[in-house]
Amino acid sequence: MNPKTTTRRLTREESQAQTRERLIDTAQHLFVLNGYGGTSIRDIADKAGYSQGAFYSNFSGKEDILLAFLRRHMEAEAAQLSSVMDSDGRTPEQMLAELDTWASTLNHDADWCMLSIELQLHANRSQTFAAEYQKVWAAHRSEIGSVLSKLFAKLGRIPPAEPDELAAAFMALTHGLALQRASTRPDPSGRLIMVFLRGLIASAGLVDAPLAAGAPDRVIQD
Repeated sequence: MNPKTTTRRLTREESQAQTRERLIDTAQHLFVLNGYGGTSIRDIADKAGYSQGAFYSNFSGKEDILLAFLRRHMEAEAAQLSSVMDSDGRTPEQMLAELDTWASTLNHDADWCMLSIELQLHANRSQTFAAEYQKVWAAHRSEIGSVLSKLFAKLGRIPPAEPDELAAAFMALTHGLALQRASTRPDPSGRLIMVFLRGLIASAGLVDAPLAAGAPDRVIQD
């Protein structure tokens, strides 16, 4: 006789997290399918299999769930990049190879590309949303700046600009390519991001190299 399989009961926190994720996933699908304006809170709750009360227990409204999706995407991206930089024992060549692998999947999610358009359009329409939208982007810029700072340090190179400025440039390029993504052709985003990064690395000065005549007076502090 086979022993009965018992299913562990979710805690209240786990159940709420599961509900929240299902609502975000459903909202993502509906925003892509019908647009932000064409999707109601009732639509999201019904499609996810919850009441509107369950929705409001997790989110204050449609703007809130749109921001939640943006934060989730940004946090996942930053975590992937940080895992490359924070692991010991990798050579610079191995780190760049792993970044190549990561970049090869960049903007391959058609839903994310469509939602980038919805996010930008709604930020243009709503000042309150735009303020929160910019906060999420600022936090992500800081995370990416930290990753770039670690990369240049491990390569023994001097960043050609402040890491946060470089991060802003990378984010603008990535976001712009996402907005222009066409499903009818191979997406060039990852390749172009790495071309940009490798070009910056190649042109960056070495940390221990003496200053060349006429070069900017940049001193590395110990």
